Amino acid sequence: MGRKFIDCRQFPSEMNCTIAISADTEAELLDAAVQHAVTVHRHQDTPEFRDQIRSVIKEGTPP
Repeated sequence: MGRKFIDCRQFPSEMNCTIAISADTEAELLDAAVQHAVTVHRHQDTPEFRDQIRSVIKEGTPP
């Protein structure tokens, strides 16, 4: 199983966040990405938001 990642640079924001998060499993990555989004970007942790994040998870490692 390969690594998975999500990169905040894919999402325009006032903060211009450059955080990239990677993990071995989608579940671990999703939890970390949601925690970052809620804590730093003030998003709400909802099922819809988790689906949105899940849809942009990529295989591999961040560039």
